[in-house]
Amino acid sequence: MELIRGIHNISPAHHGCVLTIGNFDGVHRGHAQVIKNLVDKAHHFQLPAMLMTFEPQPRELFLGDKAPARISLLRDKMQLLDELGIEKLICINFTPAFAKQPADAFIEDLLVKKLGVKYLVVGDDFCFGKGREGNFNMLLKAGVKHGFTVVSTQSFIVGSQRVSSTAVREQLALGHLEQARRLLGHPVLLNGRVAHGQKLGRTIGFPTANVALKRHVVPVKGVFAVRLSWQGSHLYEGVANIGYRPTVQGQTCQLEVHLFDFDGDLYGKRVKVELVAKIRDEQPFSSLDALKKQIINDANEAKALFSNDAS
Repeated sequence: MELIRGIHNISPAHHGCVLTIGNFDGVHRGHAQVIKNLVDKAHHFQLPAMLMTFEPQPRELFLGDKAPARISLLRDKMQLLDELGIEKLICINFTPAFAKQPADAFIEDLLVKKLGVKYLVVGDDFCFGKGREGNFNMLLKAGVKHGFTVVSTQSFIVGSQRVSSTAVREQLALGHLEQARRLLGHPVLLNGRVAHGQKLGRTIGFPTANVALKRHVVPVKGVFAVRLSWQGSHLYEGVANIGYRPTVQGQTCQLEVHLFDFDGDLYGKRVKVELVAKIRDEQPFSSLDALKKQIINDANEAKALFSNDAS
Protein backbone atom coordinates (compact mmCIF):
# COMPACT_ATOMS: atom_id res chain seq x y z
CA MET A 1 0.00 0.00 0.00
CA GLU A 2 1.25 3.47 -0.90
CA LEU A 3 1.07 6.21 1.74
CA ILE A 4 0.53 9.72 0.36
CA ARG A 5 1.32 12.16 3.17
CA GLY A 6 -0.37 15.46 2.52
CA ILE A 7 -2.08 17.12 -0.45
CA HIS A 8 1.25 18.48 -1.69
CA ASN A 9 2.42 14.91 -2.36
CA ILE A 10 -0.48 14.07 -4.68
CA SER A 11 0.96 13.63 -8.17
CA PRO A 12 -0.65 13.26 -11.62
CA ALA A 13 -0.07 9.50 -11.23
CA HIS A 14 -2.68 9.50 -8.43
CA HIS A 15 -5.43 10.84 -10.70
CA GLY A 16 -8.20 8.30 -11.16
CA CYS A 17 -9.46 6.24 -8.21
CA VAL A 18 -12.38 4.90 -6.23
CA LEU A 19 -12.33 6.57 -2.83
CA THR A 20 -13.69 6.43 0.68
CA ILE A 21 -13.18 9.14 3.30
CA GLY A 22 -13.23 8.92 7.09
CA ASN A 23 -11.30 8.38 10.31
CA PHE A 24 -11.61 4.58 10.17
CA ASP A 25 -10.57 4.50 13.83
CA GLY A 26 -9.98 0.92 14.91
CA VAL A 27 -10.70 -0.42 11.38
CA HIS A 28 -13.62 -2.45 12.77
CA ARG A 29 -15.91 -4.96 11.01
CA GLY A 30 -18.17 -2.20 9.70
CA HIS A 31 -15.15 -0.50 8.12
CA ALA A 32 -14.04 -3.84 6.69
CA GLN A 33 -17.39 -4.26 4.94
CA VAL A 34 -17.20 -0.74 3.45
CA ILE A 35 -13.65 -1.40 2.23
CA LYS A 36 -14.61 -4.77 0.72
CA ASN A 37 -17.32 -3.03 -1.32
CA LEU A 38 -14.83 -0.33 -2.34
CA VAL A 39 -12.22 -2.86 -3.44
CA ASP A 40 -14.85 -4.71 -5.49
CA LYS A 41 -15.72 -1.43 -7.24
CA ALA A 42 -12.03 -0.72 -7.82
CA HIS A 43 -11.69 -4.03 -9.62
CA HIS A 44 -14.82 -3.25 -11.65
CA PHE A 45 -13.49 0.14 -12.78
CA GLN A 46 -9.88 -1.11 -12.96
CA LEU A 47 -8.82 1.79 -10.75
CA PRO A 48 -6.90 1.90 -7.44
CA ALA A 49 -8.83 1.61 -4.17
CA MET A 50 -7.94 4.76 -2.22
CA LEU A 51 -8.80 5.79 1.33
CA MET A 52 -8.54 9.35 2.68
CA THR A 53 -8.06 9.91 6.40
CA PHE A 54 -6.95 12.76 8.62
CA GLU A 55 -4.20 13.38 11.18
CA PRO A 56 -5.02 14.51 13.74
CA GLN A 57 -8.59 13.26 13.64
CA PRO A 58 -10.87 16.31 13.29
CA ARG A 59 -12.35 16.07 16.78
CA GLU A 60 -8.82 15.90 18.23
CA LEU A 61 -8.09 19.28 16.65
CA PHE A 62 -11.33 20.84 17.86
CA LEU A 63 -11.67 19.16 21.29
CA GLY A 64 -8.09 18.32 22.35
CA ASP A 65 -8.06 16.14 25.49
CA LYS A 66 -11.88 16.05 25.43
CA ALA A 67 -11.89 14.23 22.08
CA PRO A 68 -12.95 10.56 22.00
CA ALA A 69 -10.16 8.11 22.86
CA ARG A 70 -8.13 7.05 19.84
CA ILE A 71 -8.47 3.30 19.20
CA SER A 72 -5.69 3.04 16.62
CA LEU A 73 -2.72 5.20 15.64
CA LEU A 74 -1.91 5.80 11.98
CA ARG A 75 0.76 3.07 11.87
CA ASP A 76 -1.72 0.48 13.24
CA LYS A 77 -4.41 1.69 10.86
CA MET A 78 -2.09 1.38 7.87
CA GLN A 79 -1.37 -2.29 8.56
CA LEU A 80 -5.06 -3.16 8.88
CA LEU A 81 -6.06 -1.19 5.76
CA ASP A 82 -3.28 -2.83 3.75
CA GLU A 83 -4.56 -6.27 4.79
CA LEU A 84 -8.06 -5.31 3.58
CA GLY A 85 -6.83 -4.38 0.10
CA ILE A 86 -6.50 -0.58 0.16
CA GLU A 87 -3.89 0.33 -2.46
CA LYS A 88 -3.35 4.01 -1.70
CA LEU A 89 -3.81 5.80 1.62
CA ILE A 90 -3.87 9.59 1.52
CA CYS A 91 -3.34 11.15 4.94
CA ILE A 92 -4.42 14.79 5.12
CA ASN A 93 -2.85 17.05 7.74
CA PHE A 94 -5.99 18.33 9.44
CA THR A 95 -5.07 21.90 10.35
CA PRO A 96 -7.24 24.92 11.21
CA ALA A 97 -6.52 26.26 7.70
CA PHE A 98 -7.68 23.00 6.07
CA ALA A 99 -10.81 22.97 8.26
CA LYS A 100 -11.70 26.48 7.01
CA GLN A 101 -11.43 25.52 3.33
CA PRO A 102 -14.74 26.05 1.47
CA ALA A 103 -16.60 22.80 0.83
CA ASP A 104 -16.79 23.39 -2.93
CA ALA A 105 -13.00 23.86 -3.07
CA PHE A 106 -12.54 20.49 -1.30
CA ILE A 107 -14.69 18.87 -3.96
CA GLU A 108 -13.39 20.61 -7.07
CA ASP A 109 -9.71 21.05 -6.22
CA LEU A 110 -9.06 17.84 -4.31
CA LEU A 111 -11.64 15.23 -5.31
CA VAL A 112 -12.08 16.21 -8.96
CA LYS A 113 -8.87 17.89 -10.20
CA LYS A 114 -6.23 16.16 -8.11
CA LEU A 115 -7.72 12.71 -7.44
CA GLY A 116 -10.11 12.25 -10.37
CA VAL A 117 -12.62 10.36 -8.23
CA LYS A 118 -14.82 7.94 -10.18
CA TYR A 119 -16.71 6.38 -7.26
CA LEU A 120 -16.99 7.81 -3.71
CA VAL A 121 -18.19 6.12 -0.53
CA VAL A 122 -18.88 8.24 2.57
CA GLY A 123 -21.18 8.13 5.57
CA ASP A 124 -24.49 9.88 5.00
CA ASP A 125 -23.63 12.08 8.02
CA PHE A 126 -20.26 13.10 6.56
CA CYS A 127 -19.67 16.87 6.80
CA PHE A 128 -16.71 18.86 5.54
CA GLY A 129 -15.47 22.34 4.72
CA LYS A 130 -15.79 25.67 6.49
CA GLY A 131 -18.62 25.62 9.04
CA ARG A 132 -19.29 21.97 8.05
CA GLU A 133 -21.22 23.34 5.07
CA GLY A 134 -20.39 20.34 2.90
CA ASN A 135 -22.59 17.28 3.28
CA PHE A 136 -23.77 14.13 1.53
CA ASN A 137 -26.33 15.95 -0.61
CA MET A 138 -23.70 18.41 -1.82
CA LEU A 139 -21.52 15.48 -2.85
CA LEU A 140 -24.44 13.88 -4.71
CA LYS A 141 -24.97 17.08 -6.72
CA ALA A 142 -21.25 17.40 -7.37
CA GLY A 143 -21.17 13.81 -8.58
CA VAL A 144 -23.87 14.58 -11.16
CA LYS A 145 -21.97 17.70 -12.28
CA HIS A 146 -18.51 16.11 -12.47
CA GLY A 147 -19.39 12.55 -13.42
CA PHE A 148 -18.65 10.48 -10.31
CA THR A 149 -20.93 8.20 -8.30
CA VAL A 150 -21.58 8.84 -4.59
CA VAL A 151 -22.92 6.15 -2.26
CA SER A 152 -23.33 6.05 1.52
CA THR A 153 -21.80 3.52 3.86
CA GLN A 154 -24.30 1.00 5.18
CA SER A 155 -24.49 -0.12 8.79
CA PHE A 156 -23.00 -3.55 9.41
CA ILE A 157 -24.63 -5.58 12.17
CA VAL A 158 -22.99 -8.00 14.63
CA GLY A 159 -25.81 -9.64 16.56
CA SER A 160 -28.24 -6.81 17.34
CA GLN A 161 -25.60 -4.09 17.65
CA ARG A 162 -24.54 -1.58 15.01
CA VAL A 163 -20.77 -1.63 14.62
CA SER A 164 -19.17 1.75 15.22
CA SER A 165 -15.95 3.15 16.66
CA THR A 166 -18.08 4.61 19.48
CA ALA A 167 -19.41 1.15 20.35
CA VAL A 168 -15.86 -0.25 20.38
CA ARG A 169 -14.69 2.56 22.69
CA GLU A 170 -17.60 1.88 25.05
CA GLN A 171 -16.73 -1.81 25.32
CA LEU A 172 -13.03 -1.03 25.83
CA ALA A 173 -13.82 1.52 28.55
CA LEU A 174 -15.87 -1.15 30.36
CA GLY A 175 -13.02 -3.65 30.02
CA HIS A 176 -15.17 -5.94 27.87
CA LEU A 177 -12.36 -7.13 25.59
CA GLU A 178 -14.23 -10.06 24.07
CA GLN A 179 -17.11 -7.82 22.99
CA ALA A 180 -14.62 -5.28 21.60
CA ARG A 181 -12.86 -8.05 19.67
CA ARG A 182 -16.16 -9.16 18.14
CA LEU A 183 -16.88 -5.63 16.94
CA LEU A 184 -13.35 -5.05 15.67
CA GLY A 185 -12.93 -8.43 13.99
CA HIS A 186 -9.32 -8.51 15.21
CA PRO A 187 -7.45 -8.46 18.55
CA VAL A 188 -7.26 -5.33 20.71
CA LEU A 189 -3.72 -4.06 20.13
CA LEU A 190 -1.60 -1.22 21.46
CA ASN A 191 1.61 -0.61 19.54
CA GLY A 192 4.51 1.62 20.45
CA ARG A 193 8.21 1.97 21.11
CA VAL A 194 9.75 0.87 24.41
CA ALA A 195 11.20 3.88 26.23
CA HIS A 196 13.19 4.36 29.42
CA GLY A 197 11.00 4.85 32.48
CA GLN A 198 11.61 5.44 36.19
CA LYS A 199 12.69 1.79 36.58
CA LEU A 200 10.68 1.47 39.80
CA GLY A 201 9.49 -1.97 38.73
CA ARG A 202 13.02 -3.34 39.02
CA THR A 203 13.25 -2.22 42.65
CA ILE A 204 10.31 -4.46 43.60
CA GLY A 205 11.31 -7.41 41.41
CA PHE A 206 9.00 -6.69 38.47
CA PRO A 207 10.93 -4.98 35.65
CA THR A 208 8.61 -3.48 33.06
CA ALA A 209 8.78 -2.38 29.44
CA ASN A 210 7.40 1.16 29.22
CA VAL A 211 5.56 1.62 25.93
CA ALA A 212 4.87 5.16 24.68
CA LEU A 213 1.16 5.45 23.86
CA LYS A 214 1.19 8.80 21.99
CA ARG A 215 -2.54 9.40 22.44
CA HIS A 216 -4.45 12.41 23.75
CA VAL A 217 -6.90 10.02 25.40
CA VAL A 218 -6.31 6.29 25.98
CA PRO A 219 -9.27 3.95 25.24
CA VAL A 220 -8.52 1.43 28.04
CA LYS A 221 -7.23 1.61 31.60
CA GLY A 222 -6.49 -1.01 34.21
CA VAL A 223 -4.46 -4.18 34.65
CA PHE A 224 -4.51 -6.77 31.85
CA ALA A 225 -3.18 -10.15 30.84
CA VAL A 226 -1.26 -9.44 27.63
CA ARG A 227 0.82 -10.95 24.87
CA LEU A 228 3.78 -8.95 23.54
CA SER A 229 5.85 -9.37 20.40
CA TRP A 230 8.06 -7.44 18.01
CA GLN A 231 9.23 -8.07 14.48
CA GLY A 232 10.79 -11.52 14.26
CA SER A 233 10.23 -12.35 17.94
CA HIS A 234 8.44 -15.07 19.84
CA LEU A 235 5.12 -14.25 21.50
CA TYR A 236 5.63 -13.46 25.20
CA GLU A 237 2.95 -13.57 27.87
CA GLY A 238 2.77 -11.03 30.64
CA VAL A 239 0.77 -8.63 32.75
CA ALA A 240 0.37 -4.92 32.01
CA ASN A 241 -0.83 -1.76 33.69
CA ILE A 242 -2.38 1.02 31.64
CA GLY A 243 -2.92 4.16 33.64
CA TYR A 244 -1.45 6.96 35.73
CA ARG A 245 0.30 4.85 38.43
CA PRO A 246 -1.31 6.61 41.42
CA THR A 247 0.92 4.84 43.95
CA VAL A 248 3.96 6.72 42.60
CA GLN A 249 2.10 9.94 41.67
CA GLY A 250 2.29 9.39 37.91
CA GLN A 251 1.31 12.37 35.75
CA THR A 252 0.86 10.78 32.31
CA CYS A 253 -0.98 7.68 31.17
CA GLN A 254 1.50 4.89 30.45
CA LEU A 255 1.53 1.27 29.33
CA GLU A 256 3.89 -0.80 31.47
CA VAL A 257 4.35 -4.50 30.65
CA HIS A 258 5.98 -7.14 32.84
CA LEU A 259 6.82 -10.27 30.83
CA PHE A 260 6.95 -13.77 32.26
CA ASP A 261 10.08 -15.83 31.54
CA PHE A 262 11.90 -13.00 29.77
CA ASP A 263 15.24 -11.47 30.61
CA GLY A 264 16.38 -9.17 27.82
CA ASP A 265 16.67 -5.61 26.61
CA LEU A 266 13.65 -4.16 24.83
CA TYR A 267 14.67 -0.48 24.83
CA GLY A 268 14.04 1.14 21.46
CA LYS A 269 12.08 -1.81 20.05
CA ARG A 270 8.68 -1.19 18.48
CA VAL A 271 6.38 -3.72 20.12
CA LYS A 272 2.84 -4.98 19.66
CA VAL A 273 0.83 -5.55 22.85
CA GLU A 274 -2.36 -7.61 22.60
CA LEU A 275 -4.82 -7.11 25.45
CA VAL A 276 -6.14 -10.59 26.25
CA ALA A 277 -8.25 -10.10 29.40
CA LYS A 278 -8.84 -7.41 32.01
CA ILE A 279 -7.84 -8.39 35.54
CA ARG A 280 -8.83 -5.30 37.55
CA ASP A 281 -9.07 -1.52 37.58
CA GLU A 282 -6.03 0.56 38.47
CA GLN A 283 -5.93 1.55 42.15
CA PRO A 284 -3.56 3.31 44.57
CA PHE A 285 -1.65 1.37 47.24
CA SER A 286 -0.34 2.58 50.58
CA SER A 287 3.22 1.44 49.87
CA LEU A 288 5.47 -0.16 47.27
CA ASP A 289 5.34 -3.37 49.32
CA ALA A 290 1.56 -3.44 49.05
CA LEU A 291 1.85 -2.78 45.32
CA LYS A 292 4.34 -5.66 44.96
CA LYS A 293 1.94 -8.08 46.68
CA GLN A 294 -0.85 -7.02 44.32
CA ILE A 295 1.38 -7.41 41.24
CA ILE A 296 2.18 -10.98 42.37
CA ASN A 297 -1.56 -11.66 42.56
CA ASP A 298 -2.12 -10.03 39.15
CA ALA A 299 0.69 -12.07 37.57
CA ASN A 300 -0.69 -15.31 39.02
CA GLU A 301 -4.15 -14.50 37.73
CA ALA A 302 -2.78 -13.72 34.27
CA LYS A 303 -0.78 -16.97 34.24
CA ALA A 304 -3.93 -18.89 35.22
CA LEU A 305 -5.84 -17.26 32.34
CA PHE A 306 -3.14 -18.26 29.85
CA SER A 307 -3.02 -21.78 31.31
CA ASN A 308 -6.77 -22.14 30.86
CA ASP A 309 -6.51 -20.88 27.25
CA ALA A 310 -3.85 -23.51 26.51
CA SER A 311 -5.82 -26.40 28.04
